[in-house]
Amino acid sequence: MAKQAAIIVPEGCRRVLLHACCAPCSSAIVEWLLAHEIQPVIYYYNPNIYPREEYEIRKNESKRHAESLGIEWIEGIPGAGYEQAHASWREAVCGLENEPERGKRCEACFYHRLNATARKAQELGINLIATTLASSRWKNLEQINAAGEAAANDANDANDANDVRFWAQNWRKDGLQERRNELLNEYQFYNQTYCGCEYSVRNKT
Repeated sequence: MAKQAAIIVPEGCRRVLLHACCAPCSSAIVEWLLAHEIQPVIYYYNPNIYPREEYEIRKNESKRHAESLGIEWIEGIPGAGYEQAHASWREAVCGLENEPERGKRCEACFYHRLNATARKAQELGINLIATTLASSRWKNLEQINAAGEAAANDANDANDANDVRFWAQNWRKDGLQERRNELLNEYQFYNQTYCGCEYSVRNKT
């Protein structure tokens, strides 16, 4: 019996709006997509990241990576809109501040970012979204997939002009975790030491 591929490409996939949490987590995924003739458009929407200085560092690294490959990169937060976007994110996780990592706060955070990604995909006419969050061994893959499916469904319910699907995938498979570490060193990426939000700072090592 032939071994099933660890990464399953959705039928008809030629373009995907890839929500990127950071450059290190994006690098191997983007390389894999390009090698399989799938065009990624990077969508950097992470209003959870705190403080502003940390947001800017991660954003600039993501942009640098995309520009080095000549692929489209979109920032989801306008230049002067960080404070407003971060406040909106805080509302989305209100009451969950004391949840542990991989708890309900994380799932609400995933949904908030992926719903924005689904809506941007509708705007761009892209039918498929994915997220680099699913490449991190520190994240709960079931939470990410549940949030992604709900985000796409809710975006479709709000606007049926473009049916967006979420590509549920474990992006640590097929050697991508190891390749991520190699690319981190090759690009000399800034490698953060905590998830991003002010509530995860207390757990940084």
